[in-house]
Amino acid sequence: MAIFICFMIVALIFFMIEIYNPTMLFLNFALAAAICGLLGFFIHSLNVLIPIFVILSILFLLFLRPMFNINPNKTAEKSFESPYIGKQATAITNISAFSGRAKIYDEDWEARTETEDAPEIAKGEKVKIIRHDDLTLYVEKIAKKGKK
Repeated sequence: MAIFICFMIVALIFFMIEIYNPTMLFLNFALAAAICGLLGFFIHSLNVLIPIFVILSILFLLFLRPMFNINPNKTAEKSFESPYIGKQATAITNISAFSGRAKIYDEDWEARTETEDAPEIAKGEKVKIIRHDDLTLYVEKIAKKGKK
């Protein structure tokens, strides 16, 4: 009976960890501990139950975790629709592939050119926002009309 209680306490602890850290990792250990707890009614040796716990944990990690982690709405690309894409901003510092600042709607943003080989954009020039990742706007220089 003591083995049953010990494994059920371990299972409960793993369930609680899974609730606070939902990674579908600790759930596998909790299920393995619960099964070993039930087996503790029939098997009274820790020398048998601990290897069963380890084997069940590994099997659950290999087979159940991928099944629990299925997300049918998962997209291949992590992106979001930004209201800034396609808008015009002003470079408030020189903008290169590694540093720069741009201003749009009286907001100061970190700005970068799209590629490393893109020419540096001078302070005060108008730029077009082509991509928005987190707190960084990726911009390109707006070509002056009449120049080719």
